[in-house]
Amino acid sequence: MADRVTVIGWDGSSLTAAARGALGAATLVAGAAHHLALPEVPPAAERIRLGSVPLAARRIAAHRGTAVVLADGDPGFFGIVRTLRAPEFGLEVEVVPAVSAVAAAFARAGMPWDDAQVVVAHRRTLRRAVNVCRAHAKVAVLTSPGAGPAELGLLLDGVHRTFVICEELGTDREQVSVVTSDNAADHTWRDPNIVIVIGGPVAAAEGGGWIAGRDPGAGPRGWTQPADAYEGRLGEGETDLLRAAQLARLGPRVGDLVWDIGCGSGAFATEAARAGAAVIAVDRDPGACARTEAAARRFGVQLQIVPGTAPHILENLPEPDVVRVGGGGAAVVSAVADRRPQRIVTHAATRDEAELAGRDLTEHGYRVECALTQSVGLDTRAWTETERNVAFLLSAVLPDRAP
Repeated sequence: MADRVTVIGWDGSSLTAAARGALGAATLVAGAAHHLALPEVPPAAERIRLGSVPLAARRIAAHRGTAVVLADGDPGFFGIVRTLRAPEFGLEVEVVPAVSAVAAAFARAGMPWDDAQVVVAHRRTLRRAVNVCRAHAKVAVLTSPGAGPAELGLLLDGVHRTFVICEELGTDREQVSVVTSDNAADHTWRDPNIVIVIGGPVAAAEGGGWIAGRDPGAGPRGWTQPADAYEGRLGEGETDLLRAAQLARLGPRVGDLVWDIGCGSGAFATEAARAGAAVIAVDRDPGACARTEAAARRFGVQLQIVPGTAPHILENLPEPDVVRVGGGGAAVVSAVADRRPQRIVTHAATRDEAELAGRDLTEHGYRVECALTQSVGLDTRAWTETERNVAFLLSAVLPDRAP
């Protein structure tokens, strides 16, 4: 095992005295090609060009001597330190940090970033990174080949965002460009790069915030809000208790894309977005689309609203993770199941309707549960009944995609 492992962050500036000292004593140096070309790297040291980080970690663990690993930015922030400290390698490391690439990108843009979401995009996580960009007003994306600005722009089709693209930060080829998301695919971008994605109003807390990223305490408490929060315009199947049950079954979260089909007042769409998920709200009624847009504005969340009639309007929408079917009946439920989201919820007014939808979901391979829900509103001054709502709540989970 290496006698000592030092991880040095490099942001393009001169190395610190501690970094130069560690490099001078190194018998093995690992890094990218531009790191290994630094004049401070000892000529006699064994050199490993980083490709597969786990493979490099095994070679470092087997080395008898002093090892140094060079990495761009802060190696402890979405960086190599996590891999090197994994139990299977048994490495204890010392870290000499540098300015993170995210901090440098926001500095170049002249923007604060304590209120930004930070995500990593590679081929496996690109879709979830895009969903975060749909849902949040300020996002920094650490890109990779095949999951860069062009791919982000293409997958954000229908959602306007501004991209601040920072290429090769800290080098003499550094460049900062500002483009709209729909034009990002028209250019060729150099790696490595970071994309700052801006869309919609960015609310700054008075005196600064108290937590990095999205403030989880923003807005009123409660998964669901009463009818007066939506100007009393809740439609059939939109009661707050039914919505609470639907949210509990779907569990929308950051990185998810939610479809709300038959969005009505916009209550469910807004509340799913408050959970941090990206939401596409669909309704054939222009009035419902307008109410949904107003609700999103009132609660300060980002939504994409698509006017049109399901199931046909669903054909060109991006793949969902979870779906609420608030209208359209069995045909829409079947069309949604064809797209294989992890979870689906819907409701029915009669047992026959519930059986029809449940049977179709089962045939699509979903595990289906149904509950007869009843809520009774009481006037607590006289404890008399004010309203009664009954619905069959269906929830479906695709076992091979759960949770």
